[in-house]
Amino acid sequence: MTTMTTRTVEYPADGLTMTGHLALPAGTGRGPAVLIGPEGMGLSDVERRRADALAELGYVALAFDLHGARYLGDPEEMLARCLPLLADPDRMRDIGRSALDVLHAEPRTDPDRIAAVGYGTGGAVALELGRDGADLRAIGTVNALTTGRPGEAANIRCPVWAGVGSEDPIMPPAQREAFTAEMQAAGVDWRLTVYGGALHAFHHPPVDHPTVRGVGHHPRHAQRAWRDVLDLLAECLPVTEAPDGGPAVRT
Repeated sequence: MTTMTTRTVEYPADGLTMTGHLALPAGTGRGPAVLIGPEGMGLSDVERRRADALAELGYVALAFDLHGARYLGDPEEMLARCLPLLADPDRMRDIGRSALDVLHAEPRTDPDRIAAVGYGTGGAVALELGRDGADLRAIGTVNALTTGRPGEAANIRCPVWAGVGSEDPIMPPAQREAFTAEMQAAGVDWRLTVYGGALHAFHHPPVDHPTVRGVGHHPRHAQRAWRDVLDLLAECLPVTEAPDGGPAVRT
């Protein structure tokens, strides 16, 4: 009986050499796949563990890179890179499409069954993939209520779930309203979950470096948000048992 395996993958995007974390489920057959986008700080063990957890459930999972194998623990450095990135949909799409190409090239991936889940800046990348018309089965984001260029949300071809903390000063009520208005006007199958009392990046475990104001971990809602992500995947991208004795059914 084989077990979940992982490996590091390098690929070009945004003028950088990105280093992602690929987790493969047990077995040898093809199955559904999930892109996982990190917070603005960049790829860390938090996203790697999430990829591993999804692989244990039967998904091919790629936690993608934002900054060329760098983790930006200095808030000023992080904002200096992320704010221009968030203002440039084409750059975000390049990052997302390049990671999507890695998943498509993986023999274990069913290319017709891919979802994107992202947090913060990584969630904005996932949404831009949708606005760019990427063939995705679902998009899930946490604290990434970004709006796109006018009319492009109509290109989203899958359900969208978004989660946000009620006390998030970076994604305030006005941002929520703009996001939901965009999704509704485009006819997207969308849902928004507001976690009462939670701040920005409430899903992320505490870090040992400074953060931007308004960030705070909320353990209970972090667990709930993860369950909500799993529910989205179970609904839109269920894992079925592979003929070669791969992962068990998840419905």
